[in-house]
Amino acid sequence: MHLKKLPRSFYLQPTLKVAKELLGLFLVRRIGKTTMVGRIVEVEAYLGSRDPASHAFRGRTKRNDVMFWTGGHLYVYFTYGMHYCCNVVTESEGTGHAVLLRAVEPTTGIELMKRNRKRPKQENNTSVLCSGPARLCQAFGIGKRENGTDLCGDRIWIARDMRSIRSQKVSRSTRVGITDGKQHKWRYFLKDSPYISPGKPV
Repeated sequence: MHLKKLPRSFYLQPTLKVAKELLGLFLVRRIGKTTMVGRIVEVEAYLGSRDPASHAFRGRTKRNDVMFWTGGHLYVYFTYGMHYCCNVVTESEGTGHAVLLRAVEPTTGIELMKRNRKRPKQENNTSVLCSGPARLCQAFGIGKRENGTDLCGDRIWIARDMRSIRSQKVSRSTRVGITDGKQHKWRYFLKDSPYISPGKPV
């Protein structure tokens, strides 16, 4: 692969466009001398004040502050008292939009991902290693400290493979595990990928 980091301008596009275009791109995370890479296969869009399922629906708070930063930052939140999930902030400062990374196909640094998951024996099948937002964050070592990370920096970023253009079938559905905003089909995923999360859309 010949990976090229995405520019800030990519993240400043309309959120639904960013969500769809993230599919097939690569999440990259560097820890020490090891680099982990995974192809993004599933995402969900959350559209701020127009979306009751969004953390930003009721405005800016201490918890969701990063969602209102300029597009191209990582918004990480803690949920169910045990899991972290990560989102790509989109559009201009103050918008409050983001795209949740739900699943990736591991490609590089898989042994470190397994150690981070602390389930090396159970995770020999890489299709479940990063198949879900919490599993993804655990595998990539993404937690509270990574909240606010600039995706145009050198710790965590998203890149395009400049030497390979894969044809891909994109499907969409309602989002997983929400109680409000159920009517919106803002979950996008690669139709034939075995790496998408096991959650059922509402």
